[in-house]
Amino acid sequence: MQHRTISGHIRYTSKKPEMLDRERGREWFSFTRHGDGSTIFRARCEIEEPAPTVLRDIIYALDAEGRPQDLHIHLTVGDRFMGSGWMHHVPGEQGGTIECESFGPSIGRLSQVMPYAGTIDGFGTHPIAGDGYTTRCMDVSRGPHRRNIRVFLPSPDHRGATPPMIAEVNIGLEYVGDETVTVPAGTFACRHFRFVDDEGPGMGGTQHPHYDMWVTADEDSIFVQGGVGGYMQTWYELVELQR
Repeated sequence: MQHRTISGHIRYTSKKPEMLDRERGREWFSFTRHGDGSTIFRARCEIEEPAPTVLRDIIYALDAEGRPQDLHIHLTVGDRFMGSGWMHHVPGEQGGTIECESFGPSIGRLSQVMPYAGTIDGFGTHPIAGDGYTTRCMDVSRGPHRRNIRVFLPSPDHRGATPPMIAEVNIGLEYVGDETVTVPAGTFACRHFRFVDDEGPGMGGTQHPHYDMWVTADEDSIFVQGGVGGYMQTWYELVELQR
């Protein structure tokens, strides 16, 4: 088979004074890059703090042009089934359509079809490795700059802890510059990016605190380290990587 697989493990820790540097979750991820240029991203995420706990499994497929194709989600919150769903993207000449089929105890069986005009930058998936991969939409040849990106998510909640439903989010993404970063998985040449949510109602009606991340400066765009300030006070580090 003509494909290449990248896999890794990200550790979630806290920067809150009462939990400083304690592990609060973890994520295992993989990217399969196929010979035709398409990519499949898989992730399992476990969040233990803050309560309730979150367990998320996702599979996200992108075509050879990097456009979202479909996203599968299964979500457990507080050790109870929260919902599962499938989002599908149908691109068009001047826009496209987002479809969602989902089920959950609080929403029952749900079908959604949402046309959109213009362009989008992808699906938001909530895994940390997926956040890093989203930065591929930035044209780093322009040097440090900021632009708004447009994504569709299965949940506008900051932890993605609601039943799968279509949510459109517009947020600022800034390319800060290049740095060399050392984490338990090794030393990497990285690009520093920052999500800035300061121009609208924010995700779920609440502005998301600034989110800095460092991503490998190569075609794989692997998340290396990052953190969220504000009330969240989280930190993430790549602890294992296989290419």
